[in-house]
Amino acid sequence: MNIYDEYRGKKILITGHTGFKGAWLVAILDSLGAHILGYALAPEFNHCLYNEIDGNKKCHSITGDIRDKSKLTQVIKDFEPDYIFHLAAQALVIRSYTIPSETFEVNTVGTANVLEAVNLLKKKCTIIAITTDKVYENKEWEHPYKEDDRLGGYDPYSASKACTEIVANSYRTSFFDPSGIGLATARAGNVIGGGDFSAKRLVPDILEASNNGNELGLRYPNAIRPWQHVFDVLWGYLVLAEKLTKDFKKFSSGWNFGPSKHSNLTVLELVKMFNVLGLNSSLKWSIADGASIVKEAKSLLLNSTKANKHLSWINAMSIEQSIQAIIDWNHSYVHNLSLQETSRKQVESYLEKILK
Repeated sequence: MNIYDEYRGKKILITGHTGFKGAWLVAILDSLGAHILGYALAPEFNHCLYNEIDGNKKCHSITGDIRDKSKLTQVIKDFEPDYIFHLAAQALVIRSYTIPSETFEVNTVGTANVLEAVNLLKKKCTIIAITTDKVYENKEWEHPYKEDDRLGGYDPYSASKACTEIVANSYRTSFFDPSGIGLATARAGNVIGGGDFSAKRLVPDILEASNNGNELGLRYPNAIRPWQHVFDVLWGYLVLAEKLTKDFKKFSSGWNFGPSKHSNLTVLELVKMFNVLGLNSSLKWSIADGASIVKEAKSLLLNSTKANKHLSWINAMSIEQSIQAIIDWNHSYVHNLSLQETSRKQVESYLEKILK
């Protein structure tokens, strides 16, 4: 498969393009020669990955809320995209406890607005709706969850994403399958990479503590998570979209994109690996106060056999390579080097590796 031929010159709409994953997707699709339109809220802070990579030179950016149904519908109607990657979301578990109703509005109703706009579109397009590994009813199993396991969600974020899966399936079966439109949902694990400045996320907290000489507070040091680099996850989305365009009946479903078993580490193991790989050997940590306020799973792993078999997708970056790429990006950040150049080189290096 020549992915360059698939995306070069194609019209790609990315919702949530100013977020962490959205910004990296912009960078990758720009390298692949796509024509990109982004629709999202303005970045919460000027200091963000999207601005650091000069995202506005890589795509046309429209500031908008996916809850604004009329504006979103008009944007999609005018642009007539070939592909939609729907990433816009309220994406933080802890924040969902503070704004539960808004989390459901953004994640569930917002997704319905995107799909309704596509349903009104007079042109077929392929849609990848991004959810999360947390859509599953977590029973604290030691074995990984498969796509046909029961959906659930304890906290408002997880529940809203499980609802998103149900909304997507409803539009798929009621409207899109009869019309020949491909719609898949993508469920990834704990995505890490350079340029993530989000609050209350482990890797940004590790980097902040290291850069400023602070002590790192760990809420759940023994919780096991499926850590993987953002490039591998985004590559999975791109491969899925390409397959979906060619055979929507076969690929219109939910898909797990999780790391290899070697990358399923506890929070504390990940922190120690950052030290081993040279981030800051003197980094200190402690158990954060209030760790029991928010309920989080002890273990949450994904079975990605379906993607491995039917998409020929694998994680090209080991956990060690993933962490090293983050450390390298952070080095450029700390020493005021060109983050645009660092990011470009990391994208090009990954594409060269995956496409050879």
